[in-house]
Amino acid sequence: MLSLVHIENIAVIERADLELAGGLTVLTGETGAGKSIILDAIGAIMGQRVGKGLVRAGASKGFVSAVFSDIPAELGQWLAENQLDGEDPDTLQIQRQISADGKSVCRVNLKPVAVAVLKQISPFLINIHGQHDGQKLMDESCHIDFLDQFAGLDAALQAYQPGYHQLLALKRQITALDQSEQERLQRLDMLGFHLQEIDAAALVEGEEEHLTERKAFFDNAGRLVQTLDTAFHALDGEEGYAAGACEQLAEAAGALGSLADVSGALRALSDKAEELKYLAQDLRGAVADLRSRTDFSAEEQAAVEERLDLIYRLKLKYGGSIPEILAYAQKARDELDTLQAADQTREALLQEYRRVRQTVREQARGLSAKRRESAAQLEKRIVDELADLDLSKVRFAVRVETGSKLGPKGLDTASFLISVNPGEPLQGISKVASGGELSRIMLAMKNVLTAREPVGTLIFDEIDTGVSGRAAQKIAHKLCEIGDKKQTLCVTHLPQIAAIGRHHLLITKRTDGDRTYTQVRPVAGEERVEEIARMISGDRITDISRKNALELLQSSEKQRNPE
Repeated sequence: MLSLVHIENIAVIERADLELAGGLTVLTGETGAGKSIILDAIGAIMGQRVGKGLVRAGASKGFVSAVFSDIPAELGQWLAENQLDGEDPDTLQIQRQISADGKSVCRVNLKPVAVAVLKQISPFLINIHGQHDGQKLMDESCHIDFLDQFAGLDAALQAYQPGYHQLLALKRQITALDQSEQERLQRLDMLGFHLQEIDAAALVEGEEEHLTERKAFFDNAGRLVQTLDTAFHALDGEEGYAAGACEQLAEAAGALGSLADVSGALRALSDKAEELKYLAQDLRGAVADLRSRTDFSAEEQAAVEERLDLIYRLKLKYGGSIPEILAYAQKARDELDTLQAADQTREALLQEYRRVRQTVREQARGLSAKRRESAAQLEKRIVDELADLDLSKVRFAVRVETGSKLGPKGLDTASFLISVNPGEPLQGISKVASGGELSRIMLAMKNVLTAREPVGTLIFDEIDTGVSGRAAQKIAHKLCEIGDKKQTLCVTHLPQIAAIGRHHLLITKRTDGDRTYTQVRPVAGEERVEEIARMISGDRITDISRKNALELLQSSEKQRNPE
């Protein structure tokens, strides 16, 4: 049950506290006084989407806090499991701070949470009926949801969904395999040709780099041979010419070595000359070795260039490098295997599809049986409720049609049919129901459906739309009856409903300078008589309207507390 709502800087409400009790509480006030803002504030703590426009102009942030008492045991257990329980296991506090930039900070029992958590727990706390629910009642695609809610099929639908989605996935796989035979053969032929070309090339990772280096060698071979010859002759000398560097360094080392014992300086020069002699000899050997390997044939050069050209052409077709070409080849080989084994794969998928379909169909038939059984019960309950709402001659039916095609909710479609006048055939609600009738049907539906829900608080936003007179009185009685079972809040413009509430909150608006303020306060006694008189006659309150208001209150008191 919602015990307390605290609102700060929300739209025209600077500050308001609503202390709420059990039974039916009515909220009244002139149009534009701010009744919808209170519902928006309550919606905010239930995780509904809010915009920065909800924050009062000039304020940096708005704030809504709510305290719930006697929360459902199931919710208490969930809070404990998620470490969101408070000191009192039967009490829950929710807070939401909304910044002027639209950002929110939410808390459950003073612990920070995401907005999604508020949405998770709200079905245990409050059920708000507004115009959106009336639109859903007019939309036949939503009727099966109402029926499933009444039948308590949430668990059965959750068990059905995974199999249904698996069935869709298998169907997509089978369809993908069911390409035309010609397309499959064309693809097989193309992949086979690609693999034959790549396999024939016998590519090896790293060979392109080696071949590129070899080609560079061939491109510079003439200049390389000449350079190596010049270097070798300079080091080794030429017959009939001056001695080479190696021989001259050997002479220098020998000469200096003969006098090495004379002084330390000569010993150092002798050692350096000896080192240079050996370095020159090593260099001569290396040049001679490289010079001996510079021989090549035109055939080898042609073979290298031809191989590089083949690799270049394969790269253009299958990838930017040899590893990419080989990766494509593996991918093509896997696809080729799949296509070649398509018949076996398709048969295996078909067998799995048939198995899953049988299981899903059995689940769907179970859903259908429960829906048909519940449809008859829902019809009776709604008819009984409508009779209480002065619609005793209305016929109401729930039609469940079972087809052969599986859908996300099974095999069924559901629709609500109504006949508002004797002798008229049953037709869709959207075709025959007036605004007043629709309001009463929705109220009957809410009363039936919420009886099975753990939610502790019901809020009705202008359930009286389109009704007056006797129908309004019937709706008032029904709301009072609902209030005896669950805490009920009702925003209303009808004096019949306002009078029957156990508690009455008045929403008023005043202007102070250039600012508007909305206030919420409980009314009772003469003040309540004045408010109901205003609802009867408008701003011009007369003694007659006050008398009528008092009679309404006295009559409502007798109904709430019969002898």
